[in-house]
Amino acid sequence: MGKRREGREAAVQFLYQLDLHGTGDAADPAAFWELRTTPGSAAVPAKTRAFTEQLVQGVLAHREEIDARIRECTANYELHRLAAVDRNILRVAIFELLHSLDVAPVVIINEAIEVAKKFGTEKSGGFVNGVLDRIKRDLSRPAREAAGPRNP
Repeated sequence: MGKRREGREAAVQFLYQLDLHGTGDAADPAAFWELRTTPGSAAVPAKTRAFTEQLVQGVLAHREEIDARIRECTANYELHRLAAVDRNILRVAIFELLHSLDVAPVVIINEAIEVAKKFGTEKSGGFVNGVLDRIKRDLSRPAREAAGPRNP
């Protein structure tokens, strides 16, 4: 698995944890990484951790804007009634679509679909794809290429 995919998955897991437990111990990144590292496995690379934390902080900083976009695209659903996994996959992907110009929108959407297939229900991939495709149409940048250099 690629380091960025691993970072996206970890960001979804961290945000899911916050969604279910709120702040407090659940918001402790050190405790999260300790739980996520299995005994006998290698530590998560520093670049992956940094990418994860960038995504989490970005989602938290822009959560109102991101959640408003989700509401616009899911008119028949209330945000709190969406599956928590799907909601947080959408949050990470929408943050990237709006604020990560170093990745092409189609790549972000494909990554989100793969994460949804791994962690969500059998319908999650299609649902995530539909919502993100609607948001992609409103972007003022090319869908198949990055609009800026990759962040280190």
